[in-house]
Amino acid sequence: MRAALAAERAKGLEIAAELAVAHAKASEDDALIAQQKLQIAKLKHQIYGQRSERSSRLVEQLVLTFEELVSDATEDELAAERAVAKATTARGFTRKRAERQTLPEHLPRERVVIEPPTACECCGSNRLRKLGEDVTRTLEVVPRQWKVIETVRERFSCRDCEKISQAPASFHAVARGWAGPNLLAIIMFEKLG
Repeated sequence: MRAALAAERAKGLEIAAELAVAHAKASEDDALIAQQKLQIAKLKHQIYGQRSERSSRLVEQLVLTFEELVSDATEDELAAERAVAKATTARGFTRKRAERQTLPEHLPRERVVIEPPTACECCGSNRLRKLGEDVTRTLEVVPRQWKVIETVRERFSCRDCEKISQAPASFHAVARGWAGPNLLAIIMFEKLG
């Protein structure tokens, strides 16, 4: 019963919003027509000159009518926006962290783990704990077979001096690039022959 009542209320709000939007559109059209009439009257007055005071009073009256219709159109537009805001419900979303240059998930993966440091570089202690890891993805090709090589460099923190240790990054043919040496060789060969 409550669900049906809520659905009817939502439908009523949608209909009211559509009506308000239509009313705002009609007011906007009326203001546009009044603006066109005002421009025509001003041009006639400019072309034919002052033949009588009646034409100048008519232009002034059209200016007032135009200003009134513009203000009505603005009010109707604001009312339509409020009605649409009541009728629509916003859903929350969680923002996903953008990953730079993602490689297709269907490609086979090869995980290469670089040997972590066995002792702290600062004090020489071997009491290291793992903090996390950095993963570098490289697109590589074995003749006509694609694969992604994930090179993992684990980070460790010394329990004695709190210094963070990590193996140095592996060499890339193109700095900060994702293409491996075999792929670059194939591309160069295909391009330059």
